[in-house]
This record gives sequence, structure tokens and C-alpha cells, in this order.
Amino acid sequence: MSTEILFHTTFAHGTSKTWVVFIHGAGGSSAIWFRQLKAYKKEYNVLLLDLRGHGKSNNLVQNFVDNNYSFNKVSKDIIDMLDHNNIPSAHFVGISLGTILIRNIAEIAPQYVSSMVLGGAVTRFNTRSNTLVYLGNTFKHFLPYMCCIAYLLLL
Repeated sequence: MSTEILFHTTFAHGTSKTWVVFIHGAGGSSAIWFRQLKAYKKEYNVLLLDLRGHGKSNNLVQNFVDNNYSFNKVSKDIIDMLDHNNIPSAHFVGISLGTILIRNIAEIAPQYVSSMVLGGAVTRFNTRSNTLVYLGNTFKHFLPYMCCIAYLLLL
């Protein structure tokens, strides 16, 4: 287990044993789920997290830069956080980048994934998506990430 755990918030339900984990997209944070939170926490235990370099996990930015950010490393961050909170499996809800990470967790550690809800899912990398990732990586050192995301969305 890594020494640093992602910033996360848990909402324990009084009687439910079922967990729902929300994973945001690139440039976001767990705050995007505020509208869903009220409904889900009525029925389930809920875990919200901020991915490495995002939201309140921003203290992991240097770690992000030094260790070559990869889907496997960020997926491992999420698995470590689940273990830290004694969550053996969960239903996952993700948007954009979150969908890639959920699918990756399902491949490398399927025992953690009871089900997946994938919004704005990236199902495969093609020439366009590879170009967008390349451009994003190229410009991230010069422009704030939100400018890069807005520019890439306009392409």
C-alpha cells in the first residue's frame, strides 16, 4: 500500500453493507457528485475521492510529476484507498477519465468491482484520442489544465 492515500470522504449508511464509489473526470474533483450524493447516501455507503493531482489530492501533484502518471498507478491509488477503508467491493460510478480507471480496475483487480456505471466513457483509443492526449501532455506545462481541456474539447 502506498504511504499517501487519496483525499476521500465516506458517508456510512446505518444498515447497508453496499458501497458506491464515485470517480470524477480529468480536471474535476469529488465535488461534481454533490447532486447524486443526497440520493445515493439514503440507500448506500458512499465514497467520494479526488484523484491524484486533483481537488484536495493536489498534494500528490509532485508525486504525479515524478512518477509518470499512468492508468495503472492511478488505479492502484484507488485500490489502496478501498483497502484503507476496508471496502472489499463496490459499485462504481464514473465520468470520462473515471470510466477508464474503473474499467482498468475491473481488468487488474476484478474482485473490487460489483458493477460499473460509465458516463461519457472512452471505450477505445483511436488516432483522434491519441492526438488529444499527446496535445494535452504537450501543453500541460505551459497552460492551466482547464485551458487545455477547453481547447481539446473544441477540436
